[in-house]
Amino acid sequence: MNLRSLIAAVLVVLAGCVTPARAPVAVAPVVVSQSTWQQVDQEIVAASQQATEQARVYARGSMEHWRTRVYEQTEEVFIPWFSSYWTQEWLSMKVSWYTISAGGEQDASAKRLAAYLLEQYHQKVLNPVAVEIDPDEILGQATAFYVQALGQQLQVISQRHGVPMAQLNERIQKIPAISLGPPPARDASLYQVVHSEPLTKLPAYAALIDKIHAAGGEKGIASTDAGMTPVAKRASKRMEAEMAPRGAAGAVAAAAGKLAGALISLGVAGVRAVIQANDRPDSEALIRSSLGDSFDKAWLKLVQNPTTGVMAGTLYMAGQIEGGLAQPVAQPVAQPVEPSVGLGAGTVDWSHAGSTTQQINP
Repeated sequence: MNLRSLIAAVLVVLAGCVTPARAPVAVAPVVVSQSTWQQVDQEIVAASQQATEQARVYARGSMEHWRTRVYEQTEEVFIPWFSSYWTQEWLSMKVSWYTISAGGEQDASAKRLAAYLLEQYHQKVLNPVAVEIDPDEILGQATAFYVQALGQQLQVISQRHGVPMAQLNERIQKIPAISLGPPPARDASLYQVVHSEPLTKLPAYAALIDKIHAAGGEKGIASTDAGMTPVAKRASKRMEAEMAPRGAAGAVAAAAGKLAGALISLGVAGVRAVIQANDRPDSEALIRSSLGDSFDKAWLKLVQNPTTGVMAGTLYMAGQIEGGLAQPVAQPVAQPVEPSVGLGAGTVDWSHAGSTTQQINP
C-alpha cells in the first residue's frame, strides 16, 4: 500500500512538470480621452510657468550674491590698489608713454588707460569672484533648475490623471524644447531634456548656450568698460598736467649736481605724493560712482534680458514648450499598463544648483 502511494505521488509530480506553462494574462490598454489629454497639456503649460518663476527666484538670488561679492572685492582690493602712491606713479609712466606714442590721436592716453584699468579690474575683481560664483554658471544652473522642476511636475500630472508614464513620455516626445536645427542634433524634445542627466550632455542644450553667448557679444557678461572711461579720463588729465612740472624739475636737478639734484627730485616726489593724497578721496569717490553705475546697469541687463541674461536658457525652453502645446499634439496610441517610467530623480539634484538651494514640492 505504501509503495502504491509513493508511485502515485511520483506520477502526479511528473505530470505537473510536463504541463505547459500558462500564457501571460493580457493587460487591458488604458484609453485616455481627448479631453484628458487637453487637461494634461494645460497642466504642463501651468507647470512650465511655475517652474520658470521658481528658476527666476533662484537666478535672482544668485545674482544678488554675485553682485555683493563684486562690490566687496572692488572695495577691498581694486580701489586701494588704484589709489595707492606706487600704482599712481606706475600709471603716470604709462600715461606718459601713451601720450608720446599717441601720434596725434585725440584722448589716446585716456582710452588706453581705460583698457588697462579694465584688464586689471578683471584680474583683481571679476576673475577671483568667478571662482566662487559666476553669471555663466547661474545661467546653466537656472536652466537645469527649470528642467528638473518641470520633470517632477510631469510625474505629478501623470498620477493625477491616471495616465501611464509610458503614454505621457510618448506624448512629450512630440513637444519641442529646443529647435535650433539643422542638423537634427540641435533640436531636442521635452522628453529628451527631462531625461538628460546631466543636461550638459545634450548636444542641443550645448548649442543653445552657445547661441546665448553669441547674442551677448564678445565682451559677454559683467562688462564694466563704460565705467572705466570717466575714471581713466580724469586720471590721465591729472597725470598729463603733472608731466610738465616733472620735466622741468628733472632739468633743474640735472643742472644742480648730484647731491642737490637728488634732494630736488626727492622734494618733487614729496610734492607729488601730497597732491595724490589730496586727490585720493575725490578719485576714490569717482571710481565708486562710475563703476557702481556701470556695473548696476550691466547687472540689471543680466537679470532681465530674455535673450542674453541668466534666464535666457529657461525662457527659451519655456517658450518652445508652451508654444508647442498651443498647437494640437498627436494623441499617443493606448499602451498596456506598465510600471512607471521615471523622469529622473524624484527630487531636484542640487549638486549643480549653487549654494542657495530650496526643495520643490509638487
